[in-house]
Amino acid sequence: MITRQRLAAGAFALLAALTAGLGTAGPASADDDEPAQPSPKVELVLDVSGSMRARDIDGKSRMAAAKQAFNEVLDATPDEVQLGIRTLGANYHGDDRKTGCKDTELLYPVAELDRDKRTEAKTAVATLAPTGWTPIGPTLLKAADDLKDDDTERSRRIVLISDGEDTCQPLDPCEVARKIAAEGIHLTVDTLGLVPDAKTRDQLSCIAEATGGTYTSVRHTDELSGRVKQLVDRAADPVATPVAAKGAAQCTDAPQLKAGVYTDREKFGEHRWYRVDVKPGQELRASVSVGADRAVNQDYGVLLRASTVHGREIVRGSEAGDGRTDVISTGLRYPKPEEDDEETDEGGPAPETVCLQVSNSFSAPSSVKTTPGLPVELAVDLVDAPDEASDVASFGLGNGWWLLGALILTGFIAGLVWGWVSRWRFAVWRTN
Repeated sequence: MITRQRLAAGAFALLAALTAGLGTAGPASADDDEPAQPSPKVELVLDVSGSMRARDIDGKSRMAAAKQAFNEVLDATPDEVQLGIRTLGANYHGDDRKTGCKDTELLYPVAELDRDKRTEAKTAVATLAPTGWTPIGPTLLKAADDLKDDDTERSRRIVLISDGEDTCQPLDPCEVARKIAAEGIHLTVDTLGLVPDAKTRDQLSCIAEATGGTYTSVRHTDELSGRVKQLVDRAADPVATPVAAKGAAQCTDAPQLKAGVYTDREKFGEHRWYRVDVKPGQELRASVSVGADRAVNQDYGVLLRASTVHGREIVRGSEAGDGRTDVISTGLRYPKPEEDDEETDEGGPAPETVCLQVSNSFSAPSSVKTTPGLPVELAVDLVDAPDEASDVASFGLGNGWWLLGALILTGFIAGLVWGWVSRWRFAVWRTN
């Protein structure tokens, strides 16, 4: 009993110490003079064509999975997001192609959602039944018009959910997406393919790439709702617009990057190099995400490695996957200590050129095209380095290293004592 009381007291003290440590970090103060960002607009575009009757998502129809996902997303939509819903192929039952290709409807107008409006939107979605054609191109044009207004700084996003390719050619959805991107209205189109075939995947990927969006293949209900929630939340949070950067085959030819977010394409099993100048007193923080935008083999990995221009490794980050996710990420941190004796001709501290290597071990079945390469997003940040060069931030432990060391030492001593007591008790038992 005494031992249990001591353990409980120790655990309580440890919890109190951790709570006190976390409490010292006060909230960041916002600049009151900074103008408020306009509320983002998001329109969910749902394919309600006849093929949505197929029952191949968790034992139920694609339409039922989409309705369930929409209900969950409507409940989770942030208050500051203006959300709307548009359908395609939901009303026309006939065979006339010209009429079927005009079948798109604004099911719920783009607006901020209160409790009553969320209920209205759910009711509207519940009435949908798989019906007709798949006019993706015309629907994207209408959706872009739904989101337009005079505020040029507003974030706009279309989330397109479809299970088939467009049936209203020659109006190519990829060309429509490129036209939308060229208008410069800050509109991104993200696409999700429900149990997609190769043609559907190619078309939806093309639409997303044209506007800087993402494509996701979906085969389960929870994947659909989780991804749509993520995209809506992303619209609510201001994010940096990624800049295209083409990595090189070696560090000497690599592009020079500053703090920011960059996009690239990397072939299966390829290595790509980038360069970042890190000044004394700065810490380099970098992370990379590689998307599996097509069917890939299981068991793969992503490596982000920082080295000197002479090839000596400084630090690395790696992560492995097994085919259960469409994105895999890893990151690293490298603090550069202050050096008083190094100065440039301008009188400032001499920076160190750090080579960043991005590698992947993805592979694909023989039936899958390997070009273009996989989408890569590389985030680079330069912040003030720790005061001490020996700070264990490079180990990812922050200032908690002493606590971890104390726990390890305590466990080691407790193990020795317990072993000695056990041997003593065993010796006494044998003697008696």
